Amino acid sequence: MPRPPSVTCRRTCRGAAGWKRTHAANRSRLRWLATIPLGTIAAGGVVDLILDQPTPVWTFHVLFEVGLLTLSLAAVAYLWLGWREASDSLEQTSVQLEERAAERDAWRTRTEKILRGLGEAIDAQLRDWGLAPVERETALLLLKGYGHKEIGTLQGKNERTVRQHAVAVYRKSGLSGRAELSAFFLEDLLLPAPEG
Repeated sequence: MPRPPSVTCRRTCRGAAGWKRTHAANRSRLRWLATIPLGTIAAGGVVDLILDQPTPVWTFHVLFEVGLLTLSLAAVAYLWLGWREASDSLEQTSVQLEERAAERDAWRTRTEKILRGLGEAIDAQLRDWGLAPVERETALLLLKGYGHKEIGTLQGKNERTVRQHAVAVYRKSGLSGRAELSAFFLEDLLLPAPEG
């Protein structure tokens, strides 16, 4: 049975490095698309003030252009500081995501043999109940927490058919529903006793 991708895998398996490069290029492009017009406005104001050479220095025209110049430069500074803060936050989140992925991979490596044994034991019990292959697959996906609609999507079947398979699983196993199915296999998985 093909293993359905987990939500975590769908997010991290796309390639964090490729996503980082694309996102960094887009951020840089956006940064310059905002900076160039604001910088042009500021430069235009300076050039206009130099070319006008107003004799009374503090006229409305001069004050208006100085205000535009100040506003443009303040907007550029604000945007660049915001981008810097967002970039730092994104980098920190990216590092945390890589750490969590490394933890997940280390856990999977440490527990692979145990989980394989558990999977084989679950499959053996499903076979003992006389479940058909599609019913075993449905039972495993129910144990993983997938809903009927999600299972239907993964199996290429409609939700009603999946419900019928689930009912067959419960009937053949003598269990009353999903909670009892989960409890049958997982109830004895307890945390280890505290040390000391």
